[in-house]
Amino acid sequence: MLKISPKKGRLLVAEPGILNDSSFNKAIILLTEHTENNSVGFVLNKPLDYHINDLLPTINCTFKIYQGGPVEQDNLYFLHRVPQLLDKSIPVSNGVYWGGDFKQLTKLLNKNAIDASEIRFFLGYSGWDKQQLADELEENSWFVTENDFDNILSNEEKNLWKDKLLQKGGSYKLWANAPDDFNLN
Repeated sequence: MLKISPKKGRLLVAEPGILNDSSFNKAIILLTEHTENNSVGFVLNKPLDYHINDLLPTINCTFKIYQGGPVEQDNLYFLHRVPQLLDKSIPVSNGVYWGGDFKQLTKLLNKNAIDASEIRFFLGYSGWDKQQLADELEENSWFVTENDFDNILSNEEKNLWKDKLLQKGGSYKLWANAPDDFNLN
């Protein structure tokens, strides 16, 4: 089977072999940047017990916040589908954009002008230095796949990893239903 290389807009899917890694166990990461020097992405399927108004009480909004990754977890990031409303949005792919003018965003959220299916917030991000991601791919910590979801930001996070494993097929189908904690088995 042909291996897909990392590229901005593609997904990194945690291999079943890294189930003991608390940051990346069953993770799906959208790569928002991939160059010869570094890679950046956000874990899409690790919701936290926080909402945006828990961290920023001046924002009248209860959208969930996700663990974006282990880097800079004290910073808030966002992916969205409304670049026409937010200056300085960076295109990723499939209608998804990274960042933008936060003052504009605050006003839009307070007016309820953005739907939860159009934006996702993250504490921290996932990042790799020059050769680090290539090494992890070589070690079979991840496989790369296309982002073929219509709107990755509106997908139910619980099934993202399972859906990609089932799509890959073969022995991955067996892992798709693996429990989160094998000690409970």
